[in-house]
Amino acid sequence: MNSPTHLCCDATIPAGEPFLAEVKAGQTVRILDLQGNQAVDTLFFSLSNPRERYDVQRTLRRQNSVYLTTGSVLFSNLGQPMLTIVDDTCGRHDTLGGACAQESNTVRYALEKRYMHSCRDNYLRACVHDGRLSKADIGPNINFFMNVPVTAEGGLTFEDGISAPGKYVELRAEMDVIVLISNCPQLNNPCNGYNPTPAQLLIRD
Repeated sequence: MNSPTHLCCDATIPAGEPFLAEVKAGQTVRILDLQGNQAVDTLFFSLSNPRERYDVQRTLRRQNSVYLTTGSVLFSNLGQPMLTIVDDTCGRHDTLGGACAQESNTVRYALEKRYMHSCRDNYLRACVHDGRLSKADIGPNINFFMNVPVTAEGGLTFEDGISAPGKYVELRAEMDVIVLISNCPQLNNPCNGYNPTPAQLLIRD
């Protein structure tokens, strides 16, 4: 009979805010979309060497798919498996839309949107507070629960989310990692239903 898992971390991430945590090899991390239609922008780094980080290009080549779901393995820029998605009640997650930033808010929306709170700002706030990561470490991220269909012409569109309240994605760490989250504050496209909401993170042995 298997022993019950031990809950190491149970954190509610407020709407529009950053969060950083450590996940040890063999542990699972579950990210929950508490109210539905909330994008959770996420980066992963090796705990022993943060210069080793999630690599979207290697990951997509290995999966032969632009979306992530159960069974997908996330690879690092050194070609090592970092995490495996072991459970997913949403169905697919975006790897192409990227994190909102001052620059993208300006280009996509309007000049007056430039200084709206963004995921890149969240990442930088968390990096400054933690001290192990810097601006140079911020690269292309995963947008858990975000719906970014690829058009027939090869373009991208931001659409209403396919998630719902209580949907989750669960990953098993294949190495010790740092998980860096921006619970997306975006108000200008439907990725958050124009209303950012909290998310929850659970780490278990």
